[in-house]
Amino acid sequence: MATRKTKARTKKVKTARTGKSAADNQLSQAVTASAQKIWLAGLGAFARARTEGDKLFDLLVEQGKTLRSRSERAADQALKTVRSQADATLSTAQGKWDKLEQVFEDRVSRSLNRLGVLTNKDVDGLARQVSDLNDSVRALMGGAAPKRGRKAPAKKKTRAKKSARRTAK
Repeated sequence: MATRKTKARTKKVKTARTGKSAADNQLSQAVTASAQKIWLAGLGAFARARTEGDKLFDLLVEQGKTLRSRSERAADQALKTVRSQADATLSTAQGKWDKLEQVFEDRVSRSLNRLGVLTNKDVDGLARQVSDLNDSVRALMGGAAPKRGRKAPAKKKTRAKKSARRTAK
């Protein structure tokens, strides 16, 4: 009986080893078959790219040209839209700036009038009146009226002021 048991154990160990090696063998065959399929697929892709590569390249170039022209048109349209919006915004801002400037000028003018400050128009009118009065006075005194014209403004005495400052120090 002892021999039967050892024979049975030996059979079980051999079967276990054989079963293990059979599973390893099947796995290695599956990996080898998969690697061969991958290699063949790569060769097939290479052959196809070689025969259809020029056609595919030309097709991709044409699609690229079409896409470029569409994107250029879209960019041009977007640029036109942005420019028109910028022009509209600029004209609105310019109008508002002009209105603000006019309001400011009106308020300053009213404030100056309240304070009694004369405008250019008022000063020119007064200058004409003074000139007319001078002409009238000369005519009454018997002198000839000189030609109308503005006199040159008097020269400033800056040197005298500077020397006066120096002596004051």
